[in-house]
Amino acid sequence: MAKNRKLGRTTDQRLAMLKGLTTDLILNGKIETTEARAKEVKAIADSIIALAIKEKDNYDMVDVKVVKAKLDSKGNKVTELVKSKNGREYLKVVKEETTESRQKDRPSRLNARRKIMRKINKVKDADGKNIDLPAKLFGEIAEKYSDRVGGYTRIVKAGPRKGDSAEVAILQLV
Repeated sequence: MAKNRKLGRTTDQRLAMLKGLTTDLILNGKIETTEARAKEVKAIADSIIALAIKEKDNYDMVDVKVVKAKLDSKGNKVTELVKSKNGREYLKVVKEETTESRQKDRPSRLNARRKIMRKINKVKDADGKNIDLPAKLFGEIAEKYSDRVGGYTRIVKAGPRKGDSAEVAILQLV
């Protein structure tokens, strides 16, 4: 007997579809799909949320030396006129060195992050900037469900779909 539902797709198509549905669930908190797909995505989502909860506080704070371009009051880079060895003049961006405190994942959290990234897609917002879904999982979602033991998602049946009478379900984060 098969371990998971085949959903009428080849393996690569099925895995890509489940990856996309899982990404949408974590990004939006709710998806509407068929009941069989919802049951498969529920298992994946519950496992990665449990992993995020387990590893949420497993990091060290480290001070990192950062070299950035110095900015003026308008937000433009500050430049200075410099003479090269052969006598030519050019503009050079003025750099400033600061130290920042950043999170550094411990090995088990790094492994968990990689496992999560294997199960979800990369996402961009409307401006074209990357959204860090593993960070959202470790931060917002893990904090929300830290006192809960399992059952992070809920399937609500919505009845048959009009076109093909497939049973539709709404999968949402509790």
